[in-house]
Amino acid sequence: MPEIDANLEFRICNRLAQLQAEGLYRRLQPPTGIDFCSNDYLRLAAHPQLKARMSAAVLEEGCGSTGSRLLRGDRAGFSAIERRFAQWKGTEAALYFGSGYAANLAVLSTFLEEGDVVFFDRLNHASLIDGMKLGKAKKIIFPHADLQALRRHLESTPTEGQRFLVTESLFSMDGDLAPLREYAALCSEAGVALIVDEAHAVGVYGERGTGLIEEAGITKDVFLSINSAGKALGVSGAFVAGAFWAIEYLIQRGRTFLFSTAPPPSVAAAMDAALDVLEQEPERRSQLHTLTKQLRSILADQGLEVAREGSQIIPVLIGENARAVRVAAALQADGFDVRAIRPPTVPEGTARLRLSVNTGLAEDALLRFSTCLHIALSHARIA
Repeated sequence: MPEIDANLEFRICNRLAQLQAEGLYRRLQPPTGIDFCSNDYLRLAAHPQLKARMSAAVLEEGCGSTGSRLLRGDRAGFSAIERRFAQWKGTEAALYFGSGYAANLAVLSTFLEEGDVVFFDRLNHASLIDGMKLGKAKKIIFPHADLQALRRHLESTPTEGQRFLVTESLFSMDGDLAPLREYAALCSEAGVALIVDEAHAVGVYGERGTGLIEEAGITKDVFLSINSAGKALGVSGAFVAGAFWAIEYLIQRGRTFLFSTAPPPSVAAAMDAALDVLEQEPERRSQLHTLTKQLRSILADQGLEVAREGSQIIPVLIGENARAVRVAAALQADGFDVRAIRPPTVPEGTARLRLSVNTGLAEDALLRFSTCLHIALSHARIA
């Protein structure tokens, strides 16, 4: 082995040992047990309609797209689902990306130019952080969901360029909601372009299930939204939705779109089926909200610091990394799929279990889980 390789191996092995010592080492682990951790909130990933449509599309169009959308990778199905998604979301146009990460990188690196200013929630997702870093705008990070701090920053940060506000609508690790109505009013007043990541809200909130933008009644006030298709919609990728001219510019300049092989054509068929199911079975959303309220009430009754009202994402804060891993392992041994969430996914000292509710959970599973969680937490305190 060349000397440089040996030195590199030594360095990396030390890094891995440090991660293990800090309780931050991660292992790949396939799903086992009752699902309390996935983002398949409406259980669409295994829905018969989605599977049938996707299977038929594979037989018709093959497994791969064979190139980027601007080469030979485009298909009529992609354009059709983009038109349908835009109509569903209430926008002029939409563009499909192979992942939400790629969509966020494209949006922020494309539109945030030199001379602009971006106001950015401190707890935004890593994909938004990385997109912000790639953008050339001046960066103002404000405390999480702090409307007054944002207002002060807006008043004290003039610019000759464009100003942007970037936020998630439903935050993925804390499960809380951004004050979207207030943000929209403030942005309208100050001439700020509002960008909203709806990853965990699309399919779950709003009268038609399109997300928290719909529920807040601010569709016309949002510059762009990023909407995951791999969570409540049960497939993969993400749609960026907005004005025609903005979407057209992303096609021309969005590097993660331009230089990525298009997803398999069959995912377009599966996403079309997912939108059919959302329209045909609105009771899935009602069931999710009911189960969420039940689990939150059960956990609160046990003395956990869990709000009785809130989203389908329920954080159980533990703090210390190794303890969070022990609690998760105990629950897995009891037959529940729960994972420990540790830095850098969450801030230092806030390791947690991120519980997520889905419509496949039965009430008796909620009760058994809460009992096992109580026991696991008690044992972890003693250990």
